[in-house]
Amino acid sequence: MTKDPLFSQDIYTEPSDVDVNTLTNLGPLRFMAGRWKGALGIDINPKEQGPERQAYLDYVDLQPIDPQTNGPQLLYGLRYHQHIVKPGEVETYHDQVGYWLWEPATETIIQTLAIPRGQVAMAVGKATPDAREFELTAQRGDTTYGICSNPFLEKFFRTDKWTIKVKIHDAKRWSYRQETTLIIEGNKEPFLHIDESVLEKIAEPNPNPLAEHK
Repeated sequence: MTKDPLFSQDIYTEPSDVDVNTLTNLGPLRFMAGRWKGALGIDINPKEQGPERQAYLDYVDLQPIDPQTNGPQLLYGLRYHQHIVKPGEVETYHDQVGYWLWEPATETIIQTLAIPRGQVAMAVGKATPDAREFELTAQRGDTTYGICSNPFLEKFFRTDKWTIKVKIHDAKRWSYRQETTLIIEGNKEPFLHIDESVLEKIAEPNPNPLAEHK
């Protein structure tokens, strides 16, 4: 059974034997490290006349960060940037930054995200270190793994729940499906906003060069 460091009596002392090689300590996230491109993305989003289906091209860069500690809590992670455009266009369709984090002691995966429309979220899920499929969820109103939006989005396009499901196909390919539950002003029923894509690896990750010489 894994031990949760949050319930340790000593909340200040950091671990002294931390392995600085992030890529070997990422659990299921190790399969996602690197640069990726997706040409099969589909976005089902809300419009006044009804749901719109939009194809998109996906570029995702996930680079390892050095180990992070909160007292005894130890996290390994990937810093990411996701850039999405419509086929044949240059203008950004969606931009997103954040971190994918793995806590080995509790077998917990965390994703943080921020988008330049005034919204941030943090989702959580459980997985074994060798898992090839996992799911994370963020819920509006949760003070630990929640969703925070600017006043316009909160009033007219309120996000109540966000879920991402990841599947690792092999060393060169993984896919995701995101489901966002929106409460849109004037609509009687919630709208399920869906984004899904299959990503192909185009470059290997770049660890901290200083850590390689330790």
